[in-house]
Amino acid sequence: MKKSIPLVLAFLFIAGVVCAADPVEGYWLSVDEKTGKVTAGWYIYQQGGKLFGKIMSLADVEPTALAKDCKESYAGFPIAGRVNKMPIVGSPWIYGLSMDKPGAWSGGKIIDPSDGAEWNCKIIFHPANGKEYKIDTLQMRGSGFMGIGRSQYWRKSDQVTASSLRPPAK
Repeated sequence: MKKSIPLVLAFLFIAGVVCAADPVEGYWLSVDEKTGKVTAGWYIYQQGGKLFGKIMSLADVEPTALAKDCKESYAGFPIAGRVNKMPIVGSPWIYGLSMDKPGAWSGGKIIDPSDGAEWNCKIIFHPANGKEYKIDTLQMRGSGFMGIGRSQYWRKSDQVTASSLRPPAK
C-alpha cells in the first residue's frame, strides 16, 4: 500500500498538468494598438489540439452584423459555409494554431472580419508581473509576407464583460 502512494500522487500530478487549461484560453478584450480602445470581446479555446478564437461582442459594430467584406472562403476555415455570409459575433476568426509551448501558439490564421484580411497568427501569453504587464496579457501577432505585420496586446477579461460590448447608441 505504501509503495502505491507515490505512484498515485505522480499520476494525479501528471493528469493535472495534462488537463490544465493553457493560459491563453479564456475571455479577452482586443485593444486597438493605435487608439488604445477596446474593440471586441473574445473567447479563446482549444479543440482537437488546436487553438481557436471567436468574437463574443463588438464595441463599434451591431451584434447581428455579417462578415460581408470577407471572401466566400478561406483555406482551413473551421466551419462550413460562405464566410462572407457568417455573423461576425460567434464565428471563429482565429483558427488552427498549434502549441509551441504552454502559453505560446503559432501556425494558424486570423481573419479581420471588418475587411476580410487574412494573416498568419501567433499568440503569446504574458502573465501579470507588476511591471511591463499590469494584468495578464495576450500578445496577438498577425503577419503576412516576410513576417511583416502588427501586434496587439489584449487584456484578460471575464465572460460577462467579453460578451457585453455594444456600439454606442445613435
